[in-house]
Amino acid sequence: MNTELPDWRKAPGEVGSSISSVDTPALIIDLDAFEFNLTSVHDRVQTTGARVRSHAKAHKSVDIAKRQIAAGAIGVCCQKASEAQVFVEAGIHDVMISNEIFGKSKADRVAKLARYAKISICVDAVEQIDQIAAAAQSNQTSIAVLVELDVGQGRCGVKTPEEALRLARSVASYSPHLSLAGIQAYGGSAQHFRLAEQRRAAVTASIEKVKTTIALLQGDGLKVSTVAGGGTGTYELEASSGIYTEIQTGSYVLMDADYARNTLANDSPTLRHALFGLCTVISVSEKQAVLDGGLKAFATDSGHPTMVLPGWSVKSISDEHTVIVAEADVEPLQIGDKVRLIPGHCDPTVNLHNWLIAVRGQIIEETWPVSARGALF
Repeated sequence: MNTELPDWRKAPGEVGSSISSVDTPALIIDLDAFEFNLTSVHDRVQTTGARVRSHAKAHKSVDIAKRQIAAGAIGVCCQKASEAQVFVEAGIHDVMISNEIFGKSKADRVAKLARYAKISICVDAVEQIDQIAAAAQSNQTSIAVLVELDVGQGRCGVKTPEEALRLARSVASYSPHLSLAGIQAYGGSAQHFRLAEQRRAAVTASIEKVKTTIALLQGDGLKVSTVAGGGTGTYELEASSGIYTEIQTGSYVLMDADYARNTLANDSPTLRHALFGLCTVISVSEKQAVLDGGLKAFATDSGHPTMVLPGWSVKSISDEHTVIVAEADVEPLQIGDKVRLIPGHCDPTVNLHNWLIAVRGQIIEETWPVSARGALF
């Protein structure tokens, strides 16, 4: 193959260059907004005595994770064993898999990771516990386990405190290869309740269920040292509860269009959009323009991306194109113009890209690989 061909795998922009030089479609990180969000959330949580365990599934970036830890996070969360491996191999020494896994190869991977880092994992079934314990015994390692309690997500997690007690006893029976760390209680649905009072009511109910579960476990002689959960939509509530010890915020450093639809309590910091999709106009017609990024550049499970440029909105999106229309008497766009869009949902959008281009003002300051892209196992 001709070695003079440019390498499409490299970052679509060069450090020190203008943002106008970025090849598109690409994801841009506004560093000023990113750093504001990072500091705002970490400072708010740390004043309560709780700790941030940043959820790396949002960005899948070792570079971002290391910045979060430097800003006070005790470690990161991941959702998959292979995702956890990426961060352990990069030198992050405290990783929670805030999800259930099943499969001998997955359990073996987790057990091997425990040789190099503090690994914790969530369970909601005896079958998971038995398999993880067998892998830990085989590898002569120790894994911390949290029993997941369903506090409204309706997904994983046991439904009752009594079920949590049964699983906690099972975990404890496998000492020293398994140790009971505590309870995972993530109210995912509540993150996106639009009104602050709705989110508060949901978290209040969750806290009562967690309290009941803690009392039941402690009454059985089991120690509950960790209660983990919370997210970008509710982190202040869990952090100030006196019950949650670890807060699993993820989207907070990036923010997306969906989270921007939440109304905030009066004293809550307004986090800034730090993640943008950058696209180039490739075709124009009257009051319409077509961009070079579509469904392969933006996840749309939480709606279309939204335009930053005033007077323009997204009309439709397909595999490789986004059609935008002028809603008012605005200056028309020209072929070659570059525009920013705010993704509807940051997590799956990031997983569509290989690189994050970190800019300050109009200048590229750093380029960050999406280190755990495709780590699905």
